[in-house]
Order: sequence, then C-alpha cells, then structure tokens
Amino acid sequence: MIVRIMGEGQFDCGDVNDEALQRYDNEVEAAVDFGDDDAVREALARLRAFVFESAEPVADDYLGPSDFVIPFADAHIAQIKELLTGEGFIPDVV
Repeated sequence: MIVRIMGEGQFDCGDVNDEALQRYDNEVEAAVDFGDDDAVREALARLRAFVFESAEPVADDYLGPSDFVIPFADAHIAQIKELLTGEGFIPDVV
C-alpha cells in the first residue's frame, strides 16, 4: 500500500501495523467530524508522524500511483473533508 503525504512524498505502508495506522486515521476523521481545527491538526500530525516513523519512503524514481493521500500538515478542515472517503483517508483494512 503506497501512501502519499502531500508535500512530503510517497511511503510504502505494506509492513506497518494496520491497526495502528487505522487508529491514527480514525482520530483525524473523528476530529474533522467534531469540527475542532486544533484537534484536527494534532491528529493529522500524529498520523503523519506514524507514517514517517513506520513506513519506508518510496524511491524517488517510482512513478506509480498512490493508493491513498494524506493532506499536508497545515491543511484546513474543508481541504481535509475533500480527501476523506467515509472511512477516513485509508479505508478500514482491519
């Protein structure tokens, strides 16, 4: 599973803990649903940090598509809502 973090590149999340990834994704979705900008930014920061720490960056010459997109760090709720699928950024896999 290839995840793009806008402005940061693509990451191979094939070997990351799916439950943890889903938990962080769900936190962002819940914060967006609640409408709290600060909570959204904090949850998004945790999701991004998890991907940075757990996934492998994709080679710079990789030209394939991303399976999912995570917004840039300072995205606003309206921008984030456009990327949500109803199951967060990443559909429930666990």
